[in-house]
Amino acid sequence: SFSLPIESEISIEVYNLQGRVVASLVNEGNMAAGYHSVVWNADSHSSGMYFVKMIAGDYTNTQKLMLVK
Repeated sequence: SFSLPIESEISIEVYNLQGRVVASLVNEGNMAAGYHSVVWNADSHSSGMYFVKMIAGDYTNTQKLMLVK
């Protein structure tokens, strides 16, 4: 889940430990201001550490994600 204070161009991608993109969750033009949520269906991915990178306008954030099956 995330919120946008203003309408922004947004991208959310999931990377593996080698730095390869394994999933592109959001890759739209502009997204309206407000609260949004995204679900990653990781059925085809193995357990382990992943990184989620969000870019919204000038804002960039990367978080670690541990996938346990």
